[in-house]
Amino acid sequence: MAAVDIESAPRAAPALEPVRPKDRIYNLDVLRGWAILGILAVNAIAFAWPYQLTMSEGAPPGVLTQADHIGMWVTDVFFSDKMRSLFTMLFGVSVFLVGGERFDDNRGPLLRRRLLWLGLIGLIHGAVFWYGDILFHYAYCGLLVMLMRSWSARRLLWVGGSITLLWGLVATAGYWGMANMPAEYAEQMKAGMPAMDPAAIQATIDLYRAGWPSGLLANLETWATFQLMASPFLIPVTVPLMLLGLGLFKSGYFSGRSPLWTYLLVIALGGANLAAFAWFGWQEAMAPKGTDSTNGLAAAAGGMAPLITLFYASVLILINRFGLRVLTAVFAPVGRMAFTNYLTQTLIMVTLYYAPWGPMWFGSHSPAEMWMVVIGVWIAQLIWSPLWLSAFSMGPLEWVWRCLTYGRMVPIRKPAAAPVAA
Repeated sequence: MAAVDIESAPRAAPALEPVRPKDRIYNLDVLRGWAILGILAVNAIAFAWPYQLTMSEGAPPGVLTQADHIGMWVTDVFFSDKMRSLFTMLFGVSVFLVGGERFDDNRGPLLRRRLLWLGLIGLIHGAVFWYGDILFHYAYCGLLVMLMRSWSARRLLWVGGSITLLWGLVATAGYWGMANMPAEYAEQMKAGMPAMDPAAIQATIDLYRAGWPSGLLANLETWATFQLMASPFLIPVTVPLMLLGLGLFKSGYFSGRSPLWTYLLVIALGGANLAAFAWFGWQEAMAPKGTDSTNGLAAAAGGMAPLITLFYASVLILINRFGLRVLTAVFAPVGRMAFTNYLTQTLIMVTLYYAPWGPMWFGSHSPAEMWMVVIGVWIAQLIWSPLWLSAFSMGPLEWVWRCLTYGRMVPIRKPAAAPVAA
């Protein structure tokens, strides 16, 4: 996603010209790379298991080993909701970086075209390949955020931050309350929830393994269900996160220009939240099935996921601020190609799990086994991204998206270096 360098002196640029690589903000690329890799750790289960399992407290067919419980603990504690929150915040930044201020009559139409093309790409991605697509949701949320992109940093932080904090408090209290409600109410709630039907789960597995078109139709049905039943209700969560991200950008937080104490405070609060979640989550993961030795504290500690998100962001920003970019440089190329890497993650996972040209692993991998696949994809993208960017100025799908947005072919190859005078 396009970015400009606010750390240097302002300079005018042609309104409809693509953003040059040297104008990118390094911190945003690092954060985006970290987020896009972490998103795969969360999404892997949705590629590999029937949706009935991913939406419940169940497990895949077979007996889970201790390694599987550890794998699920790692995903829940360190990745779930944190990476989506970070990527959502950064998308809010991109709305402003592409569209500029609301009164910009040149860049505003450019932003609208960019979001509309993203919506179309998201429709194809979700309906045809993988029901868990987020791009379509981001496109229509982006159309709302673009109306507020000229708000001041203070207003964005107050509105986006307050609503995000409210949802976090609601989630924290709700998780704890559900775990500690009277037994009779808990039984009534459990009785009202759909039971996990092993026959239905196996039928879904067989449907996906049958190849296309049955697998395509199953994915389309699940995607349509989520679009109707879930995605609209995520708008009040997604839009505030985008506003919060844009407020953090405008305030200088993402570029490392905020006072040091603000980063240290976020690190202290977010780190404490992460430590508590890890500790209580580990106790819950190691407890016998159906028991909760933490009395709901494990679930409650995960309610403030955006705070842990900001902990990650603050650590990475301070590493860069203190001149230790060598420790974060590995993420920047992945972030510069985030759109390509997100969609290639889908291509790889669909190929492995239910595309007719792949090994059809759908429903056969445990959480521990899926982590091996995730790490393999991480390694591939960490290698592939800098190699591609050594010859090209942007990722291949970023280039396609940009050509569609501008309505013309834009350069993708890096310009040849000028010869050095003798």
